Amino acid sequence: MQLFETIAHWLQQQSRLELTGVITGLLCVYLAAKNNIWNWPFAIISTAIYIWVFAKAALYADMGQNAYMLLINIYGWYYWSRQPVNTPKVPVVRITKQQLATLLSIAAFAAPSLGFLLVKLAPLLHYQPAALPYLDSFCTVISITAQVFMARKVLENWLIWIFVDIIYVGIYLSKGLQPTALMFGIYAILALVGYIDWRKEYRQQLTLIP
Repeated sequence: MQLFETIAHWLQQQSRLELTGVITGLLCVYLAAKNNIWNWPFAIISTAIYIWVFAKAALYADMGQNAYMLLINIYGWYYWSRQPVNTPKVPVVRITKQQLATLLSIAAFAAPSLGFLLVKLAPLLHYQPAALPYLDSFCTVISITAQVFMARKVLENWLIWIFVDIIYVGIYLSKGLQPTALMFGIYAILALVGYIDWRKEYRQQLTLIP
C-alpha cells in the first residue's frame, strides 16, 4: 500500500505534459513492435510534446531531433497507410565495415560540430545556455544514425540504441526529467528484446539459404 502511495505522490510531482509524452512514446514503441499503423499518431504526439519539453530543459539537440522525428513520423504514417497488406518482408542484415566506419566518422565530426554550434547559437538567439551540449549532440547524432540503420533493418541498430538509451537515462536524470529517464530505461530493455528477436530472425534466414 505504501508503495502505491509513494508512486502516486511521485506522479503528482511530475509535469503532466511530460507524462503524456512518456505514455504516448511507450505506446508508439509497443505498437511499432506489433507492426501496428497506429504507432505513428502516438509517435507524432510524443515527439511534438518533447520538442517543448527539451526546449525548456535547454537540450536543444534533442529538441531538434524530435522536430526531425516529427516530420519522419508524419511521413511514416502516410507511407504505411499506402502499403499493400502483402508487401514482402524486408530481411535482417548485419552491419558492414563501411557502415561502421561511417557511424564512427559521423560521431567523430558531426557530434562536436553540432555541440559547438549549440554553444554559440543559444546566446545569439537569446536562449538559455545549452545544457550538456556536446554529450547531447553526440546522443542525437548517434540516435539519428541508429534510426537509419533500423529503417534498413541492420541487426546492430538495437545495440546502438541500448548504448545511447543508457546515456540518455543519465542526461535526463541530471535535468530532473525523471519520467523521461524512466521511459528511456524501458526503451533500453525493449531494444535488448528487439536485438534478440532480430538475431533469431537473422539466423532463421541463414537456414533458408540454399
